Amino acid sequence: MELKGSCLCGEIRYRINGPLHGVLNCHCSMCRKAHGAAFRTRAAVKTADFEWLAGKELLTRYESSPGEHRSFCSKCGSNLVTFFDNNQDWLGFPLGTLDDDPCVKPEFHVFVGSKAPWYDITDDLPQWEDVPKD
Repeated sequence: MELKGSCLCGEIRYRINGPLHGVLNCHCSMCRKAHGAAFRTRAAVKTADFEWLAGKELLTRYESSPGEHRSFCSKCGSNLVTFFDNNQDWLGFPLGTLDDDPCVKPEFHVFVGSKAPWYDITDDLPQWEDVPKD
């Protein structure tokens, strides 16, 4: 499946040529602040399946945790992929920047121990205080 997406201003565009993995809603304070929302819906995508189509030079990175670099458009501020120093084969991917329907839905909620107090989770998806343990 091919998926395309872009930032808010449209200057950065990308394509994904592979499946999305582990779709979840993250309620950690960093995701809330970075996205200005109660949570971030994200997936993992293989780096080899991700391609920048335009505007890669507009990407700016911020190291939000040691070895984790969130990227965003330096023009409009849209949050894009997260790069991992210790796992360069995978990217963290926010579904909110997709222009196409990914045909997937979140499977669970993580970091509900630090969720926004003004937001109630009303679905029946599994909830984890931090991250699931194998």
